[in-house]
Amino acid sequence: MNRKLIFAANWKMNKGPSETEDFLKSFLSKIQGQNFGSDIVIAPPFVSLSKLADVLHTRTAGANSPTIEIAAQNCSEHDSGAFTGEISVMMLREFFVHYVILGHSERRSLYGEVDAVINQKILKARDANLKPIFCIGETLAEREAGKLEAVLRTQISGGLHQVSEKDLSEIIIAYEPVWAIGTGVTATSEQAQDAHAFVRSVIADLYGADAAAKIRIQYGGSVKPGNAAELMACPDIDGALIGGAALDAQSFLEIIKNGSAQ
Repeated sequence: MNRKLIFAANWKMNKGPSETEDFLKSFLSKIQGQNFGSDIVIAPPFVSLSKLADVLHTRTAGANSPTIEIAAQNCSEHDSGAFTGEISVMMLREFFVHYVILGHSERRSLYGEVDAVINQKILKARDANLKPIFCIGETLAEREAGKLEAVLRTQISGGLHQVSEKDLSEIIIAYEPVWAIGTGVTATSEQAQDAHAFVRSVIADLYGADAAAKIRIQYGGSVKPGNAAELMACPDIDGALIGGAALDAQSFLEIIKNGSAQ
């Protein structure tokens, strides 16, 4: 099946509003008039969502210029209330957010988010018509212990608990081997393809072959301009969730361009 590639920049805790504006001015000038045939998403820190939305909605784009969608890096599983520091899905909607990254390994490891909480966030995001970028992935210890498939199956089934097939069609899965995130180490294309194929097989078990064939599965973990083409050439890899390499406009552009050429 011909699935549209999706390239998402996860800036993590980088780029305040002024840096966001500078990045966008540079990036938009570089992509003017180009059409990569891929979806492009940027996930800045919460404080920069307003600036990102303002710049994107006042841009003058050429006829062939690609659309850029806005993502948040997290959301609360609650609608409102006494949850200091949290951001609700309806607050995100006011900034024209379309995607939200959920279950990232840093949220799991640093902030103790478990599958049940991630599941609640996914359901809440879908209630607000946001598209989750649902992150899964194993640690190096888990891979070396032969637990990769068990870990991924548990994360997928837990995170997608009670998610309907209709809502699944609006979810992106991002496979990120934890040992390759921000380390400079990238899974080989064969390792990445094998893991993506397994993830698709789990979706087939849960939702059927048709749903598995349609769902987009990104790869994340030290994606760079130099390895984007090889990774995107794999049959089950449908884009990339990019961290450090997406902080530079030229680097992000080259990843999209090289990956989209496959």
